[in-house]
Amino acid sequence: MNNLLNQNLLLKGKKVLLRVDLNVPISNKTITETSRIKKIIPTIKLLIEKQAKIIILSHIGRPKGKVVETMTLEPIAEKLASLLNKQIIFNKNKIDKISISELNKISDGSIMMLENIRFYEGEELNNKEFSKKLSSFGDIYINDAFSCSHRSHASIEGIAKYIPSYFGLQIIEEINALKKITSEIKKPITLIIGGSKISTKIKIINNLIKKFNNIIIVGGMANTMLKHTGSNIGKSICEDDCSSLIEEILNNSRKYNCKIICPMDVVVSKSPEDIGVNKDIKEINENEMILDIGIKTISHIKKLLMIQIQFCGMVQLDILKTLIFKMEQNK
Repeated sequence: MNNLLNQNLLLKGKKVLLRVDLNVPISNKTITETSRIKKIIPTIKLLIEKQAKIIILSHIGRPKGKVVETMTLEPIAEKLASLLNKQIIFNKNKIDKISISELNKISDGSIMMLENIRFYEGEELNNKEFSKKLSSFGDIYINDAFSCSHRSHASIEGIAKYIPSYFGLQIIEEINALKKITSEIKKPITLIIGGSKISTKIKIINNLIKKFNNIIIVGGMANTMLKHTGSNIGKSICEDDCSSLIEEILNNSRKYNCKIICPMDVVVSKSPEDIGVNKDIKEINENEMILDIGIKTISHIKKLLMIQIQFCGMVQLDILKTLIFKMEQNK
């Protein structure tokens, strides 16, 4: 896939299908964290400047191919519009009801957002016909959803088979960041990695174990690690049947002298909507779920980062100070 910046693309009047990741947390129809929305703004502004007709494809949650009203992208479209100070047309129509003539009417430099792409079974199945249908909506496809790019879904992988495809500015930024930790790495160095699934990140973790002093695992991945090592995680999200993957990670960590760190304490509640309570890992009840890392874990991570500050260059120092500041705010 070609780099959007490296191409002398003529986009004026072209329908550009822009795949982004807008899977942001929403509580009571209110977006509680906007960093993923803000990250896509540079690519959108470039496309506006080039007078493209922008058609945004994205998702939120896991509706499993069904329409779930609480997972509509409409409030996200409204938030993005306010950040851009520009109107966004939100198209609620089902994919099979959207006509090419309707999309052609989008004026140059304008934006339309389609409804949650995961409302359709064909998306996660990477259905060939669904991919073709999506591709028919645009002249050019741009993937700027770095966090979804490992998924073999119609709007990520399938669509790229049928129209000219490029990746956007956010992916360029992420690739440059990855190059720094793979080719320009300076020890001591610590990695913080999260997400819901260890199974999709096993190769990444095993490659990075060779390069890092510490790997801190959080999120759903940490729950899976904790359960495997004998901790009760209540009704927290986790993966089953990952014993062999976890053993592989632990064996490699010993082989390459990389310390694997999981939460010592966590914030738990009986539902995501309840106020969380800080508890030691050993104190979690069967009816509780883990929402976040706890105070002792944050303090431990801070100490590791403070040690590294003594050895870091100025760029790394700024990143570490930012991480410490964010953890302080989350206490």
